[in-house]
Amino acid sequence: MALKIYTKTGDLGKTSLIGGTKVSKSNLRIEAYGTIDELNSHIGLVADYNADEQTKNTLKEIQDRLFTIGSSLACDPDKEPLMKIPDLKETDIVFLENEIDRMNEVLPTMRSFILPGGHVAVSATHVARCVCRRAERLCVSLQDHELFVEALVIKYINRLSDYLFVLARYTSFKLNVPEVIWKPRTD
Repeated sequence: MALKIYTKTGDLGKTSLIGGTKVSKSNLRIEAYGTIDELNSHIGLVADYNADEQTKNTLKEIQDRLFTIGSSLACDPDKEPLMKIPDLKETDIVFLENEIDRMNEVLPTMRSFILPGGHVAVSATHVARCVCRRAERLCVSLQDHELFVEALVIKYINRLSDYLFVLARYTSFKLNVPEVIWKPRTD
């Protein structure tokens, strides 16, 4: 017999953190890990639009790390030490930095602000970058409200948004699509 996807336990606007603590579905922690889930979906879309095999592999690795981050954020911090959940590591950040450096080696120097667009693959990457920035703001808000969030999570998400910006530029480059330069109106 297949497992039912609906439990009806959320019908009253409550959900459980990993560890069993019931919270409102509008809880900041739920909003943070929900945004990480949204980001993960956008990363999947970016991978689907991308033909570059190395980029696809990197994006798969990022999706795995986002599941790690989501599980960290979904835990009741008071009960987490008793549970075994995957960890984020400093090497995960170094991995992103190395990918950024690899792509930047072939990109022309950026001399203007760039508007999202030019190709659906580029635009999708910029959407993922914006969702990533929102996830970062929510994690910082958790911290500001003195709710536990692993410092490495914020650092990783910050670096990931940098990676996504460079990936958008790299995708334009690989597709031979001109970047859309912002030309501010001055009159």
